[in-house]
Amino acid sequence: MGEMGFSLVIVLLLSVLNVGKAEIYIVTVEGEPVISYKGGIDGFEATAVESDEKIDTTSELVTSYAQHLEKKHDMLLALLFDRGTYKKIYSYHHLINGFAAHISHEQAEILRRAPGVKSVERDWKVRRLTTHTPQFLGLPTGVWPTGGGFDRAGEDIVIGFIDSGIYPHHPSFASHNTEPYGPLPKYRGKCEIDPSTKKDYCNGKIIGAQHFAEAAKEAGSFNPAMDFDSPLDGDGHGSHTAAIAAGNNGIPVRMHGFEFGRASGMAPRARIAVYKALYRLFGGFVADVVAAIDQAVHDGVDILNLSVGPNSPPATTKTTFLNPFDATLLSAVKAGVFVAQAAGNGGPFPKTLLSYSPWIASVAAAVDDRRYKNHLTLGNGKILAGLGLSPSTHPNRTFTMVAANDVLLDSSVTKYSPSDCQRPEVLNKNLVEGNILLCGYSFNFVVGTASIKKVAETAKALGAAGFVLAVENASPGTKFDPVPVRVPGVLITDVSMSMELVNYYNISTSRDWTGRVKSFKSTGSIGNGLRPILHKSAPQVAIFSARGPNVKDYSFQDADLLKPDILAPGSLIWAAWAPNGTDEANYCGEGFALISGTSMAAPHIAGIAALIKQHHPHWSPAAIKSALMTTSSTIDRAERPLQAQQYSGSETLTLVPATPFDYGSGHVNPRAALDPGLVFDAGYQDYLGFLCTVPGIDAHEIRNFTHSPCNYTLGHPSNFNSPSIAVSHLVGTRVITRTVTNVAEEETYVVTARMAPEVAIETNPPAMTLRRGASRKFTVTLTVRSVTGAYSFGEVLLKGSRGHKVRIPVAAMGYDR
Repeated sequence: MGEMGFSLVIVLLLSVLNVGKAEIYIVTVEGEPVISYKGGIDGFEATAVESDEKIDTTSELVTSYAQHLEKKHDMLLALLFDRGTYKKIYSYHHLINGFAAHISHEQAEILRRAPGVKSVERDWKVRRLTTHTPQFLGLPTGVWPTGGGFDRAGEDIVIGFIDSGIYPHHPSFASHNTEPYGPLPKYRGKCEIDPSTKKDYCNGKIIGAQHFAEAAKEAGSFNPAMDFDSPLDGDGHGSHTAAIAAGNNGIPVRMHGFEFGRASGMAPRARIAVYKALYRLFGGFVADVVAAIDQAVHDGVDILNLSVGPNSPPATTKTTFLNPFDATLLSAVKAGVFVAQAAGNGGPFPKTLLSYSPWIASVAAAVDDRRYKNHLTLGNGKILAGLGLSPSTHPNRTFTMVAANDVLLDSSVTKYSPSDCQRPEVLNKNLVEGNILLCGYSFNFVVGTASIKKVAETAKALGAAGFVLAVENASPGTKFDPVPVRVPGVLITDVSMSMELVNYYNISTSRDWTGRVKSFKSTGSIGNGLRPILHKSAPQVAIFSARGPNVKDYSFQDADLLKPDILAPGSLIWAAWAPNGTDEANYCGEGFALISGTSMAAPHIAGIAALIKQHHPHWSPAAIKSALMTTSSTIDRAERPLQAQQYSGSETLTLVPATPFDYGSGHVNPRAALDPGLVFDAGYQDYLGFLCTVPGIDAHEIRNFTHSPCNYTLGHPSNFNSPSIAVSHLVGTRVITRTVTNVAEEETYVVTARMAPEVAIETNPPAMTLRRGASRKFTVTLTVRSVTGAYSFGEVLLKGSRGHKVRIPVAAMGYDR
C-alpha cells in the first residue's frame, strides 16, 4: 500500500449472522433525494436546487423531507425482514436516496425484487492513493498577493478531505500563530470530541472533523486501538494531503536535526474539514466513503479532495461514469462543489486511470524541478551516483568499507537475512565501528518489511561512519525515493553501479580458505545529499502517474472524453505527517514525510481551486476546472515540450515526449488560471446529456442514479462542453461543437488549430468578439486523412486581442469504417 495510494479492490466481507453469509450492501430506492426533489408528496415542499447551487440543509423543508426518506428506508426493511436478521448502517438522503445495510445474500436477492428498489450493490473495499511546490508554481509572487497575501489566500473557503483523518496538533494546522479564524456560518459541519482528552478536533483552521466507520465495524475490519474511533489520523496520508492543499505558510520542515526548507499549503488561509473514511490496515469501504461525501456536501464544503478511487468494476454497472463514487460526486458537483480526484498510480501503462467522469477534475502527477541526489566515492577514484537525503562522511577522509555478511556475530544468524541491516544485534560492533557498512537492498524493502530508516538506525547503533545500500537486482517498476536519514548514507539504485561496488570490494578484501575476511582494504566516502539540485527539465510526468485514454466501461472501451484533466506536482512532496502514522515505514514517528503519488497531486489542485473560488465566488465547478485546464502549460522550464517518464526495456527509466493522455491539458499554472479570459462552462443538465449520449449506456441505469429521464442527448459524447476534445472512433468527418463564455472585458478572439498529419482539423468561425458575460459557439471539424491504428494529437487555440490565450487539447483515432 503506502505511497502507491488508495485504489479500490473488491473483497467479500464475511461475517456470520443467523441467515447464512452476511455482507454489506448499498441499496438505492425510488423517490428523489433532497438535491433533486421537486415536490409532489403531500406535506413536503420541493427541496431541489438549480445546478451549482448550495442546498440550505438547515431549512425545515430539507430536514423534514430527509426524515421522511429515512422512515421509508426503515419501513421497507421492517416489512421484508425479521428484527435482528439485518442491520441498517447508513441512510443516504441528500445526494442519493438509499441506505447501506448488513444483510445476507438471500436478503439482498429479496430486496432486489422488492417493489420500489432500484439497485442493490455489494460494498467493496477501498485503498489509499498516496514544499517547495508553492514556489515552483509561482504562488507567493503571482497569486497570493492578488488575494491580499499568503495570510488571506483561501480566506473563508472550506476544503473537505475524504481521507484517513488529521493530526490536529501539527504546526501546519495550528491556529494560535495566525490571525484568529472567525465563525463561518455557511459551514455547518460538526466537530467530534476526542474520547480520551474530551476536547474537540477543531481550532478554527480545522473547522469540521468527523469519521465514518460503520461499514468497517460491521464487517469486522475495524480495530479501534490501531484505527482510532475518531477523526485522528492513524496513517499519515490524510494529514499530508490536507497540509498540501491548505497547510499554514512557512512551517519549518525539520527532521533528524536538519531543516529541509519551509512548508506551505496552496491556500494557507483556507479552512480544513475532515471526513475520515480510510483506515490504515484495511483501507476503507464504499459505504463509509459515500456517507462521508454525502455529509461533506450537506455541511457546505466548497471543494472536495479525494485521494481515493474505484479500482475494480462494481457488480451492477458496466459504465465507469456510474460507479458509486462518480454517481455520488455528480450530485456533489450539482450542489456547486468542485471535486479534485487523484487519477491513480497505475502508470506508465495506458488505460490505468481510476477517475473517469467529466464532472471531476482528474489529476495526474508531475515530478517538479527539485531532485535529491547523492554519491559514493570509491578508493579507486570511481564515483557511483545514488540517492540519499543525508549528511556527508567527514570531509577529506575516506573510510574502510565492511559488508554486513562479513561482520556477522555468528553464522547462525543468516536466517534473519542480515545483509538487510535491519537488526544491529546480529552484527559485530567492533568490526563495524568507524567504518562504512555495506548492505543489500532485498525484496524485503519492496514489500515494506525492511526500511531505509532501520538501516540508518542500525548504522548509528553500531557506531558506523555511514552506510551504503546497494540494489543488486531490480524488479521492473521498483520506484526508489530518497529517504531523510540522520547518518551519512547512500542508496545505489543502478544495478551496474552496484556491481562495480561489489567487484571493487571483493578485489580489495583478502579472505582465508574458508571465505572469512583476513583484512578489509576497500575504502570510500559518502557525499552530502541534503541540498536539492534544481532541474530545468521540469515538470515531467511521473512514472507512476496513471495514463489515458479514458474508458467508458469495464471492458475497457475507449471513451470520447479526454482524461486525465491536468498535471500537478506529485513526486517527492514534503508535507505534514502524523507521528502515529504507519503508512510509510521510513517515516514512523516523524512530523513530516517526503512521499509521492497522484494522492499528493490532487490536493495541489484542490488548494489552487480554493484560490480561484476566493477570487470568483460565483463560478461553477466546471468554470473553475476550465480555468485550470485552458491556461495550463505544455512546455517545461527549458521551453521544451513536456516529457513523460517511461520504461525502456524492462526497468530502465527513460523520457519520452508526453501526450494529453499523460498530462491532460498540461501542467497547472495558478497565476494564469485566475484570469482565463474564456471558460467552457457546464452544469448538471450538460452532464446528464453526456451520460445519455454515451453509446451502449442503459437509460434505466442513468435514471436509477440521477433520478432524471434522458430528455436530450448531445448527438455524440465528444460534443460535451469540455475544455478538451477526444474522438475514439473517427470515421470520415466529424463536426464537434463547443461554447465559450467570456469572464473578462470585451475581447476579440482568433481561433486556430493544428493537428498531427493523419487527421485534418478546421475551426469555424475564424474569429469572434464577445462582450463580458456573453457566450458563443464554435465548431471543430476533424477528418481522417490516413488510418494508423494510433491516436493523433493536436490543439485548438483561441488568442485574445487583450492577451488571453485559451488552449484545448485534441485526441482522435481514425478508422476506415
